[in-house]
Amino acid sequence: MPAINIEDLSEKDKLKMEIEQLRKEVKLERQPVSKCSEEIKNYIEERSGEDPLVKGIPEDRNPFKEKGGCVIA
Repeated sequence: MPAINIEDLSEKDKLKMEIEQLRKEVKLERQPVSKCSEEIKNYIEERSGEDPLVKGIPEDRNPFKEKGGCVIA
């Protein structure tokens, strides 16, 4: 689908696009933020032991570890 430049559309076409988008959004199933945030929190806590950003990467498996040092003579 080609990209549409909004500035090139007439006001009527812009409003049609907006109505189409709103019709799509009204069909989406909504959930309370309190329920979603609890599910996200549980998901994160369950996987935190496997997360290298939380746990860290072992030195022997770290691909970003410097291989050599800098020597100034």
